[in-house]
Amino acid sequence: MLSRSLLSTIAVCIVCFGHGLVFAQAYPNRPVHIMTGEIGGGLDIPSRLIAQGIAGSLGQQVVVDNRPAILANELGAKAAPDGYTLLLNSSSLWLLPLMQSAPYDPVKDYAPITAVTRAPLILVVHPSLPVKSVRELIALAKSKPGALNYATGSTGSPTHLAPEIFKSMAAINMVRIPYKGTGPAINALVAGEVQLMISTPGGAAALVKSSRLKALAVTSAKRSTLFPEMPALAESLPGYESVSMAGLFAPAKTPEAIIRRLNQEIAQVLNGAEVKEKLLSIGVEAAPSSPEEWAAFIKTEMTQAGSVIKADLRK
Repeated sequence: MLSRSLLSTIAVCIVCFGHGLVFAQAYPNRPVHIMTGEIGGGLDIPSRLIAQGIAGSLGQQVVVDNRPAILANELGAKAAPDGYTLLLNSSSLWLLPLMQSAPYDPVKDYAPITAVTRAPLILVVHPSLPVKSVRELIALAKSKPGALNYATGSTGSPTHLAPEIFKSMAAINMVRIPYKGTGPAINALVAGEVQLMISTPGGAAALVKSSRLKALAVTSAKRSTLFPEMPALAESLPGYESVSMAGLFAPAKTPEAIIRRLNQEIAQVLNGAEVKEKLLSIGVEAAPSSPEEWAAFIKTEMTQAGSVIKADLRK
């Protein structure tokens, strides 16, 4: 026979489990807030599309709360784990703590819900550079070690990490010329101060169309729906991938049932044809995922970025 203490433990577990189910079923019973970056920023439109899309199925108002990114990260980490305060952010959330002290831990303080958008970068070169493909660029770099200069944005940015991974995988020696942001870096490339760059689409696409820059590849693992005519860098360098991702998070310890429900509701929105088209119009692809896939991506990028950032900070 079961002991009295064991029976008591089982009863407590049943009650707690029951309370968890009731809590999840009752969710939400008041407005849900999605914190993200500033109005008009790259994450603002995806946040609003999600808010509009899930409000009906949740039966509650979903409010987009625009904050400075670092403040949003901190507030999101400290919010109650009840599913009413969410955060939509990109790599600044999990890469900033690798470069400086941050008032949150991106792994311990957050529960990933889903990836939301994906944007490949574009490998672009100055028109004067005598290469027409990634293979030709790698061959040129190997024939002239240290002769080619490439522009990047700030340390830890996608435009910094992507070429560092490229250099490592291709086993080539090029010299980094850092700038304060994508804009100044692109301007330097157009002016011929550097020979190449891996840029965000927004910074390079128009310049490629006007032939002021020459595009060689996108950095996604496969060809992108944003630039279907452009080869993937991985076609010349198997295994290469470096994309800019953004996604949704809840505070750590948010009930699993709420995480799963939000994941399903958001995936349905992101898979809608109209939402996909609206995201493509701002230069990103819809990229819904499972919570596990989203967590795995962040872990991998933190590992890759960590080694690159540490090497850069040691210089």
